[in-house]
Amino acid sequence: MTKEKKPFIPTLGKDQLFSKQWFYSYGMLVLGTLILSIGYAFFMAPYKIVPGGIYGISIVLHHQFGFPLGLAALCFNLPLTLIGLRILGPKFGVKTFVCFILTAFFTDGVTWLSGHYLGTTDPLGLGEEIVLASVFGGIVIGIGVGLIFKSRASSGGTDVLASILNKYTRIPLGQQLMIIDCCIVLIGLAVFKDWKVPFYSWITIFIMGKVIDTVVEGFSSSKTVFIVSEKSEQIRHAIINDLKRGGTILDGHGMYNFEKKNVLFCVLSRKEMADLQVYVHAIDPNAFMAVLDASEILGHGFKTLDEKMKK
Repeated sequence: MTKEKKPFIPTLGKDQLFSKQWFYSYGMLVLGTLILSIGYAFFMAPYKIVPGGIYGISIVLHHQFGFPLGLAALCFNLPLTLIGLRILGPKFGVKTFVCFILTAFFTDGVTWLSGHYLGTTDPLGLGEEIVLASVFGGIVIGIGVGLIFKSRASSGGTDVLASILNKYTRIPLGQQLMIIDCCIVLIGLAVFKDWKVPFYSWITIFIMGKVIDTVVEGFSSSKTVFIVSEKSEQIRHAIINDLKRGGTILDGHGMYNFEKKNVLFCVLSRKEMADLQVYVHAIDPNAFMAVLDASEILGHGFKTLDEKMKK
């Protein structure tokens, strides 16, 4: 009796030691933590902007009690991640520890260097133009966190806390993070007693989220379209012969009368999408079209999966 061969399942987040992928992954992690630290040290802390997360709390403590920003964050991150490991199991790997330790080291290092050489509490010389710090700080921090995510790491902090709370509540993880970050921003409001603090902070959080998505998923102008029409065959010919694009025909049924329908599915550029709308309107003005943004397209005719994984 032959032993059944187990299917190969790739291990995520574990790179072979000192391989090309290992150097790329940890290089991305180090660069991401350095950029993230610059965002906290130059854009957030000097202007009392509280961008949620552990560093939001640390910025409050830094201004109230003079604690070093990175060290304060480390004092929260280390026990929180150890508790997370005990409750959630080995969900947060070595990279998480490397990430928040490097971020703390770089943040305090950059803060010391700026204080030593610039000798000012306003390193960017913005004065009252704090909205610029919140906007560009959100961009810088978003780039840093995005690079950390691309290295398949986590910055720890409130991610760990939200995961722990998610285990014992029915609130989705994304909502948990939003609630925690909002509470931290409101703590900043209560301590600094300035209504502009949450205003600047939420601008930063919003921009940061958009930039993280862009760094992780990339820029894409592709559109995904679904078309339901009585003249699907003519539209299919227009897509193939005029746009020189392919697609997939899905079998569908009308919801009211269960009438069989063909659903055309294809991915196009913005320019091709505009041309397709003209073609469809000329062929069948009553056609149904659903157009969606495609954040990333992998496969035949676009960037291949092999190219994606080698980046």
